[in-house]
Amino acid sequence: MLPYTVNFKVSARTLTGALNAHNKAAVDWGWQGLIAYGCHSLVVVIDSNTAQTLQVLEKHKADVVKVKWARENYHHNIGSPYSLRLASADVNGKIIVWDVAAGIAQCEIQEHAKPIQDVQWLWNQDASRDLLLAIHPPNYIVLWNADTGTKLWKKSYADNILSFSFDPFDPSHLTLLTSEGIVFISDFSPSKPPSGPGKKVYISSPHSSPAHSKVAAATGAKKALNKVKILITQEKPRNHMLLLYPREILILDLEVNQTVGVIAIERTGVPFLQVIPCFQRDCLFCLHENGCITLRVRRSYNSIFTTSSEEPDPDPVQELTYDLRSQCDAIRVTKTVRPFSMVCCPVNENAAALIVSDGRVMIWELKSAVCSRNSRNSSSGVSPLYSPVSFCGIPVGVLQNKLPDLSLDNMIGQSAVAGEEHPKSPILQEVHLKFLLTGLLSGLPSPHFAIRMCPPLTTKNIKVYQPLLAVGTSNGSVLVYHLTSGLLHKELSIHSCEVKGIEWTSLTGFLSFATSTPNNMGLVRNELQLVDLPTGRSIAFRGERGNDESPIEMIKVSHLKQYLAVVFKDKPLELWDVRTCTILREMSKNFPAITALEWSPSHNLKSLRKKQLATREAMARQTVVSDTELSVVESSVISLLQEAESKSELSQNISAREHFVFTDNDGQVYHLTVEGNSVKDSARIPPDGSMGSITCIAWKGDTLVLGDMDGNLNFWDLKGRVSRGIPTHRSWVRKIRFAPGKGNQKLIAMYNDGAEVWDTKEVQMVSSLRSGRNVTFRILDVDWCTSDKVILASDDGCIRVLEMSMKSTCFRMDEQELTEPVWCPYLLVPRASLALKAFLLHQPWNGRYSLDVSHIDIKKLLLDPEFTLLQRCLLVSRLYGDESELHFWTVAAHYLHSLSQERAASTTAARAPAPRDRVNNPLDICYDILCENAYFQKFQLERVNLQEVKRSTYDHTRKCTDQLLLLGQTDRAVQLLLETSAENQHYYCDSLKACLVTTVTSSGPSQSTIKLVATNMIANGKLAEGVQLLCLIDKAADACRYLQTYGEWNRAAWLAKVRLNSEECADVLKRWVDHLCSPQVNQKSKALLVLLSLGCFSSVAETLHSMRYFDRAALFVEACLKYGAIEKLIAAIYADYARSLKNLGFKQGAVLFASKAGAAGRDLLNELESPKQELTAQ
Repeated sequence: MLPYTVNFKVSARTLTGALNAHNKAAVDWGWQGLIAYGCHSLVVVIDSNTAQTLQVLEKHKADVVKVKWARENYHHNIGSPYSLRLASADVNGKIIVWDVAAGIAQCEIQEHAKPIQDVQWLWNQDASRDLLLAIHPPNYIVLWNADTGTKLWKKSYADNILSFSFDPFDPSHLTLLTSEGIVFISDFSPSKPPSGPGKKVYISSPHSSPAHSKVAAATGAKKALNKVKILITQEKPRNHMLLLYPREILILDLEVNQTVGVIAIERTGVPFLQVIPCFQRDCLFCLHENGCITLRVRRSYNSIFTTSSEEPDPDPVQELTYDLRSQCDAIRVTKTVRPFSMVCCPVNENAAALIVSDGRVMIWELKSAVCSRNSRNSSSGVSPLYSPVSFCGIPVGVLQNKLPDLSLDNMIGQSAVAGEEHPKSPILQEVHLKFLLTGLLSGLPSPHFAIRMCPPLTTKNIKVYQPLLAVGTSNGSVLVYHLTSGLLHKELSIHSCEVKGIEWTSLTGFLSFATSTPNNMGLVRNELQLVDLPTGRSIAFRGERGNDESPIEMIKVSHLKQYLAVVFKDKPLELWDVRTCTILREMSKNFPAITALEWSPSHNLKSLRKKQLATREAMARQTVVSDTELSVVESSVISLLQEAESKSELSQNISAREHFVFTDNDGQVYHLTVEGNSVKDSARIPPDGSMGSITCIAWKGDTLVLGDMDGNLNFWDLKGRVSRGIPTHRSWVRKIRFAPGKGNQKLIAMYNDGAEVWDTKEVQMVSSLRSGRNVTFRILDVDWCTSDKVILASDDGCIRVLEMSMKSTCFRMDEQELTEPVWCPYLLVPRASLALKAFLLHQPWNGRYSLDVSHIDIKKLLLDPEFTLLQRCLLVSRLYGDESELHFWTVAAHYLHSLSQERAASTTAARAPAPRDRVNNPLDICYDILCENAYFQKFQLERVNLQEVKRSTYDHTRKCTDQLLLLGQTDRAVQLLLETSAENQHYYCDSLKACLVTTVTSSGPSQSTIKLVATNMIANGKLAEGVQLLCLIDKAADACRYLQTYGEWNRAAWLAKVRLNSEECADVLKRWVDHLCSPQVNQKSKALLVLLSLGCFSSVAETLHSMRYFDRAALFVEACLKYGAIEKLIAAIYADYARSLKNLGFKQGAVLFASKAGAAGRDLLNELESPKQELTAQ
């Protein structure tokens, strides 16, 4: 057994370079924690934490235009495990769904042969998690089952569709951006295509082009649309949309179709390229044309307009304002280098990745720093940002362990609603945010490339060998890649012009040459550098020579790395000594012009060494014979000294004889011998009539192969003295090279249109690659990586290490050699990833277990006894990037905690601080209808006030009036009704309505009349008007019932939240839960969240159990018991969970929960404990 291990295993891989213009929008950051992006026809997958390439997927024949990770918004178990699924779409209309870990295509989808405009996975995954919606040009949307590749339905629209966006609050709402405007679809369903043509809205030009400001499909609107990009935001509140123009972002309120906020760039500022809204906080990540990413956070008004001494302004002029809070450094933008796209981490929303056109990926993370109160610059006018009180959903003390930068909602608190003061609390710490570059992955520079693999692995160099590939680039630098990991080992800027060739002189040094562009006389500046890799030192090998001479055509280092032949275009050959950097011979003017040259592998080093040792021994013997009186001891010392001397001479002064062959323009082969500084012409072989002009030669053992301009290969067997010519019909043979390894007679030949691998022993072709036929790229250079793998450099800017068959294959991710460990539970087999999750959640921390999670801080948290089960569930759902768990545990933690606070307050008979606390630390408004009623009402009032300030037409005013009436703001509504001008056709109606609103509360009998009128109106199709009348007479509960009867479930829930007391509201929402759980709707995960917001914890546990979410149910019951929220222990849940843990092979956990299940778990407990010896072995 060898005492050392060397990792020289090189797996097939692809080194990627600059991107193509088609790849601009092909990037996505998945819930799985990985970033995928398109690079020409490849899809590259990188780890966002360590910035390592994990996978390169190759199957597309055309440029990739979109990539999308599958959502993780479903319950994971053995049947539906954590897996890496990715959809990618290309210019030819093909969509491929990948199993990324295995590197195989699960499914291929093709409808038309035009570029896919957009593709997205459906985010509501209760019914199915395999549905993929795609836009097939010009105007089709198609829903696919991405598991089987079957088409579920197809729908066409009148206009060309450019992109689409789902409403993140309602899966039935879809918005299309077309060439003419925006189309709203409100009846999207996986089961059938949308019915009508949708509601079309035209966008008028923004303020930046004032020539056309009418809301019409005027030319201005079309111009504006060319620049506008659209998305419905995931931000608060719902029904808001962002429109992105180069110099401003408009925030639209879709209820009134009116701009309620503008984020404009000052005149000197850099235009926007992209905007990504955040879910957890009201923030926007913006990408600018100079590659700078900025974070803008919505301003909260109260803290600006009022200080504690002043009276708050009762009616501040409102605008949705987003303040610039942080920005990262810009990149240097040139013609070829510009920012392409930005993606944001969906799990934590505290990091953004920038994809640059030159193949760079820059990962910027947000970091928060606590700042002292007096250091704040009060003149900036920007309200302070505070760190949140809670961590992982539960308020924590100052001394408790927490990770401040775990996620965006753990970094900054929510913006306060207008009219509400931030609680003056000593715990509130003001924070500043800054971007930090935590990951950088750079691609290969743009081609042309010259590649050369380092000398091969032998038994002598096995201890120090590293598989290094030198890549010469067009800008004069040489990149050295380590092919075990695929990472850049060194980048050396050594030349001022394009590198034309590289030759290694040892495992740690190489020669590279570059030639400048020729002047009008055809002369150039030649640069030939000898580089020492460990130190990076480079010396001009030819000294002062090189200016204004004929360009170097090639350099060839001899087999023993002693001599170097430098071949010029119109100048005789030069021979150099590599070890001393001295010229041995410059050939005479009449020396023939060289078209190809190769050194022979044969030399006389062994025989020379034998001779030298023999003469040394003879010398030693003579000395001893003549001086017989010398003691034996002295004689042995002399022989040792002489041996040492001979060894040093061997390594330095010995010049072994080496040979090389070359051909001239006529095809004549010359054989020359070099020994020391003498060069002898030893033989000439006349040209072969069947060969054209020879372009390259390769020599190994007794085989010599020549290639010519016409694509012929000539195989010479020097031992048997026979030659055999093979016409390949592939045009000019540009390069031929033998594979390394003793007795390995494989050879790679490179042509203008591809490459072939030949077996010279059998004289037959092993594999072939042809541009345009098997592959889309053109080959620029070839070499051997190991004895059975080849390296191809291609014009798509990539370098591929392939098996000898030259078939492009993806590798399995678990076979990858990574330099840094990667945290990605999706790469584990299903059972292992689920067992690890259970282990993280319930390890009985008794000091014997140890665990290395991605960050040491997380390890510290998981070991912290004060870190509650709820917080642990939230943290693990973040670690796993599990969307459905994250939302469930966020809402559960909030309501379980606030319920226990209320209980504590009522038992101690304190004067109700708890409800106050609930409003001070409410559930974030991104959860919309799940928030506390009081907070939700305040938010809706703020929103309607904003709409009112922004109204510009009668229609807007009318919509505001309707909202105010529903919210119970009758005085304000009357004011708006009385504003209607006498010319308006609704003047009479509005005046009467104003009278009705002011008098309605006074008389009793009028209520029954109004109720009758309202019900008649609803029966006759005027639902909204009838609901308004019912709200006037405080019959909002009836109004909700009517809305639910007519299928307006969301509107009913909204009305219940803003108008009803908690009991009536709970009734309405419980009816909604039943509706959501019904088989035709099947949105049980949303129903669970609504039940949590109502505090119906027993129902939640039962529903989870009925859905067979045993792990979540058991953990939830466990958490409820800690808070005393469930009186009866649900033993069946524990028993089922124990069974599922047993199936995962996690016995300790199974025993724990089986014992908690009491009678229900007794059988299982006996079964688990009976094989005692097996358990202890575990």
